[in-house]
Amino acid sequence: MNAPEPIQAENASHGLRFGEFVGLMASLMAVNALGIDIMLPALGRIGAELGVSVENHQQLVVAVYIGAFGVGQLVYGPLADRYGRRPVLLATMGVYALMSFIAAHAGSFDLLLVARGLQGFAAASTRVLSISIIRDCYAGRRMARVTSLCFMVFLAVPILAPSLGELILLVAPWHWIFYLLGAFSLFVGLWAWLRLPETLAPERRRPISVRSIADATWATLSNRYSIGYGTASALIYGGLVGFLNSSQQIFAHVFHAPELFALCFAAIAGMMALAALINSRIVERLGTRLVSHSALVAMIALCLVRLVLVLSGQETLLLFALFQGMTMFLFGLTGSNFGAMAMEQMGEIAGSASSIQGFISSVIGTAIGLVIGQSFSGTTLPLTLGFLLGSSCALAIVFATERGRLFQAHNSRPTTPA
Repeated sequence: MNAPEPIQAENASHGLRFGEFVGLMASLMAVNALGIDIMLPALGRIGAELGVSVENHQQLVVAVYIGAFGVGQLVYGPLADRYGRRPVLLATMGVYALMSFIAAHAGSFDLLLVARGLQGFAAASTRVLSISIIRDCYAGRRMARVTSLCFMVFLAVPILAPSLGELILLVAPWHWIFYLLGAFSLFVGLWAWLRLPETLAPERRRPISVRSIADATWATLSNRYSIGYGTASALIYGGLVGFLNSSQQIFAHVFHAPELFALCFAAIAGMMALAALINSRIVERLGTRLVSHSALVAMIALCLVRLVLVLSGQETLLLFALFQGMTMFLFGLTGSNFGAMAMEQMGEIAGSASSIQGFISSVIGTAIGLVIGQSFSGTTLPLTLGFLLGSSCALAIVFATERGRLFQAHNSRPTTPA
């Protein structure tokens, strides 16, 4: 078999150096990740200052954001397919910054949640646009590799964000976290305005009409790879949302080590970055299906072992960090590959397809994560069961999607954009 062709920046429609393109797409993805992870150390202080009486309700600062993020994706796909990627990106980065500043000055928990919801709604564009822009320029295994590289750079955010949040809280009130979020979104918007050309060719733009939206929705939902891998990804993502919702409470109330939260969170997130690096090196050679299907099976086995430890009362902080880190590593090998396979046949409607798939993933994932988080009662059992049930159902869906042919490649060579 011939070696995979290298990705060349000059062959892509973005016209940037490859490293700058990866950095910009990773930064765009990071706007959303930073909006979630930097908040985690501050949830207790926000709840105390704004009079939240039920501790689990503090999780709504994250859950409302993620829920609005899911709904917003339905809007940005058609807009990006009609008007192009660039104007939508610039407008939403401005709205995100504005909502950040409103949240910083919120005088009540209700107003904060409204601002967080609108912030998440604006952030939804980052998921739709990053995938659409990458799909405009790459496809197939190359898209999976580019996505993995972007994901690897982007994962520096969840590794560092909780520590950054704690650092801010050492010298300033929690409001300054929102100032930082607004400033970062403006930075990304300025970078895109100065350097990123429009990647959607005029002849590929689609009018906004009931007919065009219905056609794109039907094409996305009727394609078994699109809906199959999109739904499977959502089920696994639910476990991640559950971890984000309850992680601060787990460290504080289960293991009584809140001071180790930022360090352990960074180590756990670092395993996702390692997975993204490894995936970028092997996916063009081994294929998205072999890598992601193997990782999914391994995740189920890992969750079963972890469940035994939890039920027997043998889980320590060290074991929790190790098992959660390994779970995140396997999650990293499934996420970008599932996303690439879901988009394989969606080149002509990349924006709309990305928004629909993102909506499904976010809404299902948020619902599962909210159940996991609100079920927290002093143990890690809800989180463990969430990952086990989610990954098991995901495997069943992937098995049906591939009609029983797991691990087998469909294309042996990288493909070019549609």
